[in-house]
Amino acid sequence: MITSSLRRIGVDQAPLYHPSYERDACGVGLVVDIAGRPSRDIVERALSGVVNLTHRGGVGADERTGDGAGLLTQIPTALFAADLERLGQQPLATGELGVAMVFLPRDAAAAAAGRRALEAAFDAAGLTALGWREVPVDPDVLGPTAVATMPRIEQLMIRRPEGCDEETFERKLFLARKGAERTAERQNIDLFVVSCSARTLIYKGFCLPRDLAAFYADLRNPAYESAIALFHQRYSTNTFPTWALAQPFRFLAHNGEINTIQGNRSWMEARAPELAFADGTGVDALRPVVSWSGSDSLSLDDVVGLLHHGGRSLPHALMMLVPEPWEQLPEMPSELRAFYDFHAGMIEQWDGPAALAFSDGVLAGATLDRNGLRPLRYAITSDGLLVAGSEAGTVAIDQSTVVEKGRLGPGQMIVVDTRRGVVLRNDDLKAEVAGGAPYGAWLAANRVQLDGAEPEPVPESPTAPVEGARTNGRVKPDPGVVAIQRAFGYTAEELRLIVQPMAGETKEPTWSMGDDAPLAVLSEKPRPLASYFRQRFAQVTNPAIDS
Repeated sequence: MITSSLRRIGVDQAPLYHPSYERDACGVGLVVDIAGRPSRDIVERALSGVVNLTHRGGVGADERTGDGAGLLTQIPTALFAADLERLGQQPLATGELGVAMVFLPRDAAAAAAGRRALEAAFDAAGLTALGWREVPVDPDVLGPTAVATMPRIEQLMIRRPEGCDEETFERKLFLARKGAERTAERQNIDLFVVSCSARTLIYKGFCLPRDLAAFYADLRNPAYESAIALFHQRYSTNTFPTWALAQPFRFLAHNGEINTIQGNRSWMEARAPELAFADGTGVDALRPVVSWSGSDSLSLDDVVGLLHHGGRSLPHALMMLVPEPWEQLPEMPSELRAFYDFHAGMIEQWDGPAALAFSDGVLAGATLDRNGLRPLRYAITSDGLLVAGSEAGTVAIDQSTVVEKGRLGPGQMIVVDTRRGVVLRNDDLKAEVAGGAPYGAWLAANRVQLDGAEPEPVPESPTAPVEGARTNGRVKPDPGVVAIQRAFGYTAEELRLIVQPMAGETKEPTWSMGDDAPLAVLSEKPRPLASYFRQRFAQVTNPAIDS
């Protein structure tokens, strides 16, 4: 019976593959009104889109607790009108109201300490906290695991000071959040600030996508309108699912893994003493610069936020962190090549696989890392919508209105600027960013080129020195060299797969992920010192980077 069922789905033709398995990793999506018109329709489309990504997420043993789902939107100021009135405040226009969405401890005393930490941080930043709002939720729709770990969910409303421009207000909110996080760490308060902005607001939970709007009553409120909605369904691979690690984060929703995460975090921490904003804000106010306890996606979001609030646009920050394979693209325009070359000396790439949807509440877009191993498709409609997602059909649209469809390739990006009402495609967008400063001139004037000695002639065989004797037209290995190779643990396989590509062909060696040799520390044979050091790699990669 099982065999006949397998034959019916075509497994006898392709025993290791079937299209029904194409549902790996997280799901991300984005729906934007290109002209920047807030509407209830955008929110509804995003809520249905995240439900349509249910198959991309994990589900707990209780069958009710998902790995996490969430929504990032613009701030719906009308939603907060009643609470502002309750607090004796006048209604605030878009951009004048900042909202901190906060996960607080369940213990009443610890929650009060978390509130005080936040209020003190806003006060220190010169901001006026107007008061708290308890977010209406329905825990009955959650699974037992989610209920058992559910935090208190509250929002703190903040007024923009008189004479403070929008960018400065965003930066103050960012610095206040950092200050509250430092206080919470010192006092051992389980506090997580989900979002803190006058542009964006995040609702996320440790739940299945279908339960997100059922859990948060605000998401069903007709007053909740937005021109941008970023959504995410999590499939937890490298960290245990929790409320805080559901996505989106403050700027990003990520499908994939950052496989260089240990080095990326270490380098950010190493350069931390030199970090500062142009206005003189030093590293003490910017810490923690990157999360060490959260997921790789959270760490990436931390660095994106640091670069963005330091004065760069979101596309600029992501082009720095997740660049194209520019060194292998000789046809790339010189200005763009100079941009990547300049920033390669400043910061290391955060290597994927990564499909990223992102927004700061004004710009919204999507990008792929240089490997391009995650799908990201988009469509633009005649009525002014851009929809992007992990797969086609994530958000239902009338196909007769579609004027453009496409998919992002490795390293490509697409962005909607809702203030200008334009879609910026990869080439135009990156030309605009790269043309923002004379990166080529800076490189020419300031780069110090180290000129090494002329390279030695490469021997014909990695096992034979130049002075080896020839036998039947082949270089005979020098016994002395072979003895040294044996003494240092070199094998014929390492000479063939590592030394020859590097020394003989000036290429990076390619090595299989499947290594059946025992770890050096457990091996009964002597191993070279380098064998005791292993490159860390994400344990789950879908699809596999190496066949």
